[in-house]
Amino acid sequence: MKIKKIIAAALSLCMLFSFSGCGEVVTPDASTTTAANEEANADSTEAASDDGAEAAEGETAEETTADTETDVLAELKVLYGDDTIQITVYSQLANYSGKLTGWFAEVLKQKFNCEVTIIPESDGTFDTRMESGNLGDIVIFGSNGTNYQRAAKEGMLFDWNEDDLLSEWGSYIEANMPYALENNMNLNDSFGAGQTLYGFGHNVATSTDDHEAFFYTMDLRWDLYKELGYPELNTMDDLYDLFVSMKEICPTDENGNETYAMSLWPDWDGNMVMYVKAFATCYWGYDEMGFGLYDVENGTYHDALEEGGPYLTALQFFNKLYRAGLINPNSMTQTYNEMAEKVAAGGVFYSIFDYAGSQLYNSEEHLKAGTAMYPVVPDDASPLAYGMNVLGGNRIWTIGANTEYPELCMAIINWLCTPEGYMTYWYGPEELCWYYDEEGNTCFTEFGETANADKKGTTMPDEWGGGTFDDGSFQANNTTWTKDASNPDSNGETYNYVNWKSRRTETTYDILKDWQEWSGAYESQEYMDTVNYKVSLATSYTESDQSDELKIIWEQVKKCIVNYSWQAIYASSDEEYERIVSEMIAKCAEYDPNGECLAWCENEAAIRCALEDEIR
Repeated sequence: MKIKKIIAAALSLCMLFSFSGCGEVVTPDASTTTAANEEANADSTEAASDDGAEAAEGETAEETTADTETDVLAELKVLYGDDTIQITVYSQLANYSGKLTGWFAEVLKQKFNCEVTIIPESDGTFDTRMESGNLGDIVIFGSNGTNYQRAAKEGMLFDWNEDDLLSEWGSYIEANMPYALENNMNLNDSFGAGQTLYGFGHNVATSTDDHEAFFYTMDLRWDLYKELGYPELNTMDDLYDLFVSMKEICPTDENGNETYAMSLWPDWDGNMVMYVKAFATCYWGYDEMGFGLYDVENGTYHDALEEGGPYLTALQFFNKLYRAGLINPNSMTQTYNEMAEKVAAGGVFYSIFDYAGSQLYNSEEHLKAGTAMYPVVPDDASPLAYGMNVLGGNRIWTIGANTEYPELCMAIINWLCTPEGYMTYWYGPEELCWYYDEEGNTCFTEFGETANADKKGTTMPDEWGGGTFDDGSFQANNTTWTKDASNPDSNGETYNYVNWKSRRTETTYDILKDWQEWSGAYESQEYMDTVNYKVSLATSYTESDQSDELKIIWEQVKKCIVNYSWQAIYASSDEEYERIVSEMIAKCAEYDPNGECLAWCENEAAIRCALEDEIR
């Protein structure tokens, strides 16, 4: 890399004479993470003023951005040549495997002269790649826990400060995410990797106000709910009865296949069955922690095996649904994409997640036909929302230590943090899909409106790779900013389209008007703000390291909980369900006779609670 740096330095000198200069980037002073929450709003205001002053120095912001992008591509070609570069993105969050195709691949080819292959996580993938000595070029961790910490301590991640990689190729990140960067260095120092910078966590906020957008929205087939006369939903029992009634009036989907209340998938199972623990999070507002769930209001920890606890209560509810024919029997073996196809065909009445409910089903075709999914929260439910966090979350963007293309990797991640890059990530190419009007308001084009409403059904133009919008998106499945972060290129708006001023128009869909009249809200997020939700406060908490002995026990317990939980969902009677759960508890006790896993989890809950108490 040092040879490349010398060439780049020479190129930069030449460019002083051949390109128009851009305003100097002003980097905010990085305060300690304990002061980050207090200072974030003031700093973001200062940064906005600095940006405005720089753009006023003889160039428009648009011209400056265009010149910068040209410079980046030109410098990359000096470093690597004109041949298209092949890079690997190993993402523990991806649901896709193989070379990226479609519109986002075309964007990367145009801007960075590269092609990307996605490698998802599966059993043994992390260990295999660690043993090979190469995790990948861009590496995305699903959490900042064991895998990330092992990779950092064993020298498998690239130091972003080495040879000024961040300042030269990640200047937007350096200038706008100081707290997230410092938080990563403090994290690394806490587990023995030193004050080294390896990346930053996902969903970085530009302020600490309010909470992120809800994604636990309890989306329901509103047309069926309306047909049944809008029955009251006070409890989980009412929800069960509603599902039974919905299946009676809608027994088959658009393809003639049987319908179900819910369709699960195992791709994202971790310490527990993902959908079961997520239902507990959605319904009661408990956040996942280790082998259990954490009460965000009082810090109480509920073990997954706790009798009458949230996990087993949710598990028993799912078994009840399954025995009533309301859980898709393919749930244990199908992929996320297969689940999505089922939802899009009207085969599912309910989803705790908006991305697996309304965002899949509410196509223009369905809306025109008078069918849709919208949130309906039972009276005794308390969905969880996540607090805004300038420190970033626990899903880490990093670069592999042995990549041949650290500058390219940093340039891509940096671009994903710019307003243009992040808008493109969510909504497609600028001008084709979105634009800013004369007042700086964010707007969809007619094509972009269609693509956003029906990602799976919208075909992209050939010059943008063809295929559907959904298939062509960036399949690494991680975010840089929170979607509710401020977009400095707009007129005070966020990246979240539901809040754009241009969206506040009278709907043309009768089904949406009906839901709006019932809910008293214009859109889903506005409605969710009226229910009895809970907020998980944003702190600097990160999982403590585990001993090698505990890691072995942990893996045994994890497999036991996940495997037996699926068996319990599929139990054919109360007796069989009780037998399976009892055997799960007994087996876990055999693997962990001294209760080390529970002790670790309870200690983590105490650490997290103490950090939250400092904020309250």
